[in-house]
Amino acid sequence: MIYGPWVLGILVLGCGSKLPTAQISVDGHRVQVEVAATKASRAQGLMHRDHLAKDRGMLFIYPRQEPLSFWMKDTRIPLSIAFADKSGKIVKIVEMTAFKTESVKSLYPAIYALEMNQGWFAEHDVAKGDQLTELPTDIDAE
Repeated sequence: MIYGPWVLGILVLGCGSKLPTAQISVDGHRVQVEVAATKASRAQGLMHRDHLAKDRGMLFIYPRQEPLSFWMKDTRIPLSIAFADKSGKIVKIVEMTAFKTESVKSLYPAIYALEMNQGWFAEHDVAKGDQLTELPTDIDAE
């Protein structure tokens, strides 16, 4: 069977990510994250994936601190998102529904957004005001 380039792109997206990874701490809990620090990687996020392994997530890093907005249009996995300011302090946590097109907003200025499997923050007693630490310092957001 012959596939056009757009089908191959979908197949590649489903196979995983080539993003840099890091281990960070979320209120003392170690997690492995893929780091989305470019405009393209932030736009792609976790779309078109079927699962996210336990204690794994995606850390979005933005070039400047400002109110952030996310949606789940092509994201198959129910997620929780924690928005954090430049010091790593969590300013808001929101549960997100797969495929939902309404935006979820940080309401407060944030430079980081951490997506984990839905319920992860609640299961680990992580709340607004808690801290993301050991954040990557060698990645410049664009």
